[in-house]
Amino acid sequence: MTLPSGHLRKAAGRGAPVPHLTTDLSPELREHMLRIKARAIDYGLDFHEVVFEVLSFDTMNQIAAYGGFPVRYPHWRWGMAYEDLSKRDAYGMGRIYEMVINNDPCYAYLQESNSLTDQKLVMAHVYAHADFFKHNLWFSKTDRKMMDQMANHATRVHRHIERQGAETVERFLDDCLAIEHLIDPHSPFMQRTPSRIERAPRDSAHRDKLPAKDYMDPFINPPAALARERSAAHEEAQRQKARFPSEPTRDVLAFLLRHAPLEDWQADVLGIIRDEAYYYAPQAQTKVMNEGWATYWHSKLMTEHFLEASEIIDYAEQHAGVVFMPPGGFNPYKIGVELWKDIERRWDRGQHGPDWDRLDDLGAKARYDDASMLGRKKMFEIRSIYNDVSFIDEFLTPEFVERHKMYQYRHDPHTGQLRVVSRDFDRIKQTLLYRLTNMGQPFIHVVDANYRNRGELVLQHQWTGLEVDAAKAVEVLRALRRLWGRPVHLLAQVTEDMVLLTIDDPTQDPKRQNANENMAVPAHSV
Repeated sequence: MTLPSGHLRKAAGRGAPVPHLTTDLSPELREHMLRIKARAIDYGLDFHEVVFEVLSFDTMNQIAAYGGFPVRYPHWRWGMAYEDLSKRDAYGMGRIYEMVINNDPCYAYLQESNSLTDQKLVMAHVYAHADFFKHNLWFSKTDRKMMDQMANHATRVHRHIERQGAETVERFLDDCLAIEHLIDPHSPFMQRTPSRIERAPRDSAHRDKLPAKDYMDPFINPPAALARERSAAHEEAQRQKARFPSEPTRDVLAFLLRHAPLEDWQADVLGIIRDEAYYYAPQAQTKVMNEGWATYWHSKLMTEHFLEASEIIDYAEQHAGVVFMPPGGFNPYKIGVELWKDIERRWDRGQHGPDWDRLDDLGAKARYDDASMLGRKKMFEIRSIYNDVSFIDEFLTPEFVERHKMYQYRHDPHTGQLRVVSRDFDRIKQTLLYRLTNMGQPFIHVVDANYRNRGELVLQHQWTGLEVDAAKAVEVLRALRRLWGRPVHLLAQVTEDMVLLTIDDPTQDPKRQNANENMAVPAHSV
């Protein structure tokens, strides 16, 4: 993956320092890589070709600041991310051991300061990620040539900078990035709106009449009542026709691309941000599964095949750091790998299904073993079609929560100690699902783009258990106000009440009022 440094320097612009990718694998590392790859294939892992690069500590941070890609459009947030990563390592708060890119071929970076034990662990981890990228349904719609696409995006943004000026483009990028999460991650797999509009037959004069004998018709179908009903139906049809959009729209970025008063270069930049948001979305949707899958396989490959006796302590220390989870914490590596191992154990022993559920004796359940040994097959099946929400929803069990003490904790304000506040399985599971649904973001829809017939934009928060972060909501509304060009409103649920936040001027604080019956409401709600 060696690229000309001059091209990288041009793309870096005002972001992180320029990354230089020139280090190839040593003969020793290449030999280990080939052995690990062959063993991974023997286990049934299947992946696009993986290209490894060994990077210095500083270069690793530079690549990480660009989201894993050596070429990105210029923006100040890359430099900010680089400074954060550098300081985190300098103060002992954490370091990057590997990065892997969903691409064909799949690119992976190793840090040259890692020990040989760490490098072997990382390579095993990477091959499992590459298998997951290739076979998981939620990655099936991603661009497998994203390394090239990112470079194309950078070139297009540089062209706009040359024509519009760096400050103008950067300010617009700030607004686009503030709303980059307002997409519909399921839209690549389904059609939200009907492909065609069903129209009522033209001759509908008698469609509302009830069947009746001629002499009873005036009583069964009073002409005045029919006239009122037809008038009301006509008015409703006109209101339906005037609705814009016709249905609540979850992909806010796509709506803006179609309807916001954007210049051509602005539409191009917003399209770039949207394309990249959809590329990264499956990674957020499968974080627990993907990291758990990679941790499971690096553990199996290392402990059963590639770990020397002299490396056990170093490996154990590294692996323990990966899966450490304090009480009340959330570590996707730990939760993921333990769930994968639990699934393997249960399906190997047949501890699932109707026969298993009918057992009401705890001792009998613990001893039950039909020797079916279907655990590995079930794991590959799950890897192919599930995401984190369906994974947790189906395979998290009360026994698992109890075994791993996944309780809800809270700090006691009087003693400062951590206390268990709930062991209720349903509550714990629901909290996890709230955290994972929609990548941890609240559901936001465009419900009216002509509010009060003034061309104002109304968005609505769909309550699914996750509240809107007020501070972030203000920044999002300000960005939308600048993009839409007219006032923007957000209907959001706060505790028990619906409130309306309004941004008339993006330089001022939003107005807030209760959404009551006397207030004009959007054309439709979610």
